[in-house]
Amino acid sequence: MTNDDKRIKRAFKNKSWNETKANDSWAIFKIMSEFVEGFEKLSRIKPCVSIFGSARFTDDDPSYKAAEEIAYQLSQGGYGVVTGGGPGIMEAGNKGAHRGGGDSVGLNIDLPFEQQGNPYIDKDKLIEFDYFFVRKVMFVKYSQGFIVMPGGFGTLDELFEALTLIQTGKIGRFPIILYGEDYWSGLLDWMKSNLLHRYKAISEQDLDLFRLVNTPEEAVGHIDAFYQKYMLKPNF
Repeated sequence: MTNDDKRIKRAFKNKSWNETKANDSWAIFKIMSEFVEGFEKLSRIKPCVSIFGSARFTDDDPSYKAAEEIAYQLSQGGYGVVTGGGPGIMEAGNKGAHRGGGDSVGLNIDLPFEQQGNPYIDKDKLIEFDYFFVRKVMFVKYSQGFIVMPGGFGTLDELFEALTLIQTGKIGRFPIILYGEDYWSGLLDWMKSNLLHRYKAISEQDLDLFRLVNTPEEAVGHIDAFYQKYMLKPNF
């Protein structure tokens, strides 16, 4: 008997396994409550664009400044701005929206290091989540575009989740913009050389699901150009 087998046997003996399953059942109600709150609040907000990026950047970083300017321009164009609600790029996005007089939405997540909502989120538009997967549904359902600034694992997670859903036809297409050639060029070269050409894991058309830009004007211009052709609507 392996160590894992012994651990499972002990769990059944101590009833911890059954207790875990019972807790899983009760968790459904917490999950449902997060979906209900998110749907109710976000359905009342005007069309929004989500801005993603690292929580570690300070306000003197070029990416922070670019995110703030993008959010400001979006708000001037009539869009609300949604972020993850925390510091860094998220703060920059909310700050730009606040400065531009637009809706400033924060989808905050409860983390071990106690992430707090940044001060630039509208007081009635801060939503708290315990579950990452519920939060990601809100981003995808209520965003009319993703602007993805330099960031870490969480930023990449949001990016590839959206690309997968669009690629597989699970949601309608919306503009996905990668900001900063210096940051993204290595990943894009790898996608072309390995995913596309060497392993044939994606098609040529999949590389058209996103746009690489280097200025706030390009980012906002691509959003505007997309919706000159297509009607604003929820993504699923």
